[in-house]
Amino acid sequence: MTENQAETLALIVPVYNEAEIISEVLKEWDATLGELGLNYRIHAYNDGSTDNSLEILNVLARDMKSLEIHASPNCGHGPTLLKGYTQALHSTWIFQTDSDGEMSAKHFNELWANRGEYDFLLGRRSQRSQALSRRVVSFISRSVIRLFYARGVWDVNSPFRLMRVSAVSKFLLNIPSDTFAPNLIISGMVNLKKCSIYETLIPHQERQTGEVSIKKFRLLMAALISFGQTILFRIKSG
Repeated sequence: MTENQAETLALIVPVYNEAEIISEVLKEWDATLGELGLNYRIHAYNDGSTDNSLEILNVLARDMKSLEIHASPNCGHGPTLLKGYTQALHSTWIFQTDSDGEMSAKHFNELWANRGEYDFLLGRRSQRSQALSRRVVSFISRSVIRLFYARGVWDVNSPFRLMRVSAVSKFLLNIPSDTFAPNLIISGMVNLKKCSIYETLIPHQERQTGEVSIKKFRLLMAALISFGQTILFRIKSG
């Protein structure tokens, strides 16, 4: 048995209204992980999509043996992520990416190849074009983590993260299930707990299909909620 086969990897992919691209994204991930010879499962969490994303996922799962579909009423991106994380704690590693194809699977090995020395490996989004409102939210997110947790991770909300389960499982289980942006808290806690961190630039491309679900005023309100929850978790964690 090879080292890759001895370790297990759970790929967590939240899905909401990505019918135009979800099949392409998951096929790319399946091919990439298969070529690396990994012992992996792809977990697609359909978060109450109102298009035919779920139907596409179910059809895809008939031929893609590595794919497991989880479907539930809409509860939001953050709670969906947490559900995926906590259900994957039996694995050696958890990797999370989004279903919009903005960060390609072909860059995964840049993290996987360095896993031996690190607990938390992150793809920092490069070549990223953001509206002013999102740049402001990103700046405040990073500032909140550095002020209340510790300096360490730059792209604190990146959806391209590889986590060693033995290093993050204890505090993962303490994050409330309704948390809006759990990845912020995770980025803070790996700093606070002095986990070994690896962060590298990964190309980020503009969304080719669908549209961003949170905009303008809703983005501001969502940011305020996530900042409050992130700060409160830090206070409670001592």
